[in-house]
Amino acid sequence: MNEISIPALLSLLGLGLLLGLEHALDADHVVAVSTLVSQTKSVKRSSLFGIFWGMGHTTTLFLVGLVILIFKLAIPPRMALSFEFIVGMMLVLLGVDVLRKLLRGNVHIHQHEHEGGVTHSHFHSHADATAPDHHHHHHRSFLVGLVHGLAGSSALMLLVLSTVDSVWAGILFILVFGLGTILGMLITSTLIALPFKWMSNFARMDGVLRLASGVISIGLGIIIMIRIGFIDGLFL
Repeated sequence: MNEISIPALLSLLGLGLLLGLEHALDADHVVAVSTLVSQTKSVKRSSLFGIFWGMGHTTTLFLVGLVILIFKLAIPPRMALSFEFIVGMMLVLLGVDVLRKLLRGNVHIHQHEHEGGVTHSHFHSHADATAPDHHHHHHRSFLVGLVHGLAGSSALMLLVLSTVDSVWAGILFILVFGLGTILGMLITSTLIALPFKWMSNFARMDGVLRLASGVISIGLGIIIMIRIGFIDGLFL
């Protein structure tokens, strides 16, 4: 096993941290987490969603990176495209799930009869009464992170790994990169949660934000699938 100098190692780890922070800001990552954040009014739970996403992402990168380091393998281009296509599919499914829950009955029309026989109708939200299982969403965040760990700019991290001669330096790079993604997504998910928290007391605006997150997720997922399938050549 080749040795690596301390300055070179510190530079490598610093690069890994910065790349991890930047990686968390990829559009598909932000949109995917926003679909999860949109289904809770808690900033704390939203932050946990980001942490679990980062943990899932780091788990995949660690396993794949370890194999690459030990066996000096490379991911075939068509397989890498397939992973990215799966991310597009996942974004569509996440968006559809948001719209399904939004339209399933969380918002109802209530009618009240006042004195004099006057009937009044208004929209009323039962979001609190039908709140999702947040432990389930923690698991979902982890799984979404697992899938994202196989695709996108994670290839950049694997490219850097291919230049590392020391297996231990490569492992440290993966872990620091993962720490960067966890921190980046923690910050991102928390910031995304703030407008949902502020608008949670206004049923109409809350619904608009959730609708927007679902539609954007579906739209981005379709764009990714078209680009990967027909522009980048997965299906050609």
